[in-house]
Amino acid sequence: MISGIITNGINGVPKVPGDKSISHRSIIIPSISNGVCEINNILKSEDVLHTLSAFKTMGVKIEEYENKIIIQGKGLNSLSAPKNEMYLGNSGTSARLLTGLLSSQKFNSVLTGDKSLSSRPMKRISDPLSRMNAKIKTNNGFLPILIESSNLKPINFDLEIPSAQIKSGLLLAALNTKGETNITETKITRDHTEIMLESFGANIDIQKIDNKKLIKIIGQKELLSNNIDVPNDLSSSAFFIVSALINKNSNITLKNINNNPTRNGIILALKKMGANIKLINNRTSNNENVCDIEVSSSNLHGCELGPEFADLMIDEYPILSIAASFADSPSIFRGLKELRVKESDRLKLILLNLQNCGVNCKSENNDLFIYPKDNYHIKNNFIQTDFDHRIAMAFCVMGTKIGPLNIKDAKSIDTSFPTFIGEFNNIGGKIF
Repeated sequence: MISGIITNGINGVPKVPGDKSISHRSIIIPSISNGVCEINNILKSEDVLHTLSAFKTMGVKIEEYENKIIIQGKGLNSLSAPKNEMYLGNSGTSARLLTGLLSSQKFNSVLTGDKSLSSRPMKRISDPLSRMNAKIKTNNGFLPILIESSNLKPINFDLEIPSAQIKSGLLLAALNTKGETNITETKITRDHTEIMLESFGANIDIQKIDNKKLIKIIGQKELLSNNIDVPNDLSSSAFFIVSALINKNSNITLKNINNNPTRNGIILALKKMGANIKLINNRTSNNENVCDIEVSSSNLHGCELGPEFADLMIDEYPILSIAASFADSPSIFRGLKELRVKESDRLKLILLNLQNCGVNCKSENNDLFIYPKDNYHIKNNFIQTDFDHRIAMAFCVMGTKIGPLNIKDAKSIDTSFPTFIGEFNNIGGKIF
């Protein structure tokens, strides 16, 4: 796939897909609840469809329509044993959340994934679950994972790795565990699971004391289904936002965007860089913050972001690095260790591809330094993505300024944003 230079700006109202994180949970939690749940605006990307397929395999009746699905929940402990291994493609969210959920079920199950997912660490979820008496066998810490039926016990757990996937896996395991499980986190992680569990009637209590968040969940209380309207995805919006910021004569509006305060770091960072971004029509939907976003061309400044920003926007550093490449001064992004264990080693790929595009940048101790200049001379226009959707989309945006860039493995974009190319071209992009 080739991304080329644009000359007339980025303009319009692009349609952004439903939030990926919330879409996963909109399948998982209704499936183990009592009652019928109608989910509107669910993201039908490859990752989410793998979660959907897994629950169909476990006997959940799910009806699919163009822009909604209807789930007839089976209750906490009524899933059926799958006849085969459950293949989860490239979805780390599916793998880690399902490992937690399945560890308390009355049957054995096996989770597998593609080459990329099979290289991502799974001991970070299997180890804490083992403390709950879960019987989990990994392939030296990686997929495939065998989860055997067991009676779990509640634990008190300090979330040392700031990961919503680990936290959510433990919460889903605790739902079907007799007794009180307590999770303490000292760094911000996405809280979509807690929000949805509360709305479905889980026996969950959340307190914030100083810089700590304390989550208490008492298991074996049945959940009651609610309908869900999935807001649009801020992470997917970020590619359009940065495109409009760095290209002259640009003005876009993004509708119904999730603005959850545990993951809005990209907005805070870009505003710190001087971006013309307005959040309007602020409201709530299913207890999630939602807004519309207006963006116009901006003269960006470099900035320094501490490691606390990584907790709010770890997925957005690839596209933020593109914005920083067109600022008027250097940027430093600190504490990016978690970038190394995403769908790819994103820190390595950001450096490699920026340098091939002529950008002066370096990494020291998981900190990223970017030194922008007025003109870039492409050294190698082949963008290596290692089948990482966010790397691919970020360098599509880079191509609007310096192209043409040849984006390898662009099919990876389907894991989160299947309509990206069409929507990008509709507002002025040149991808072919």
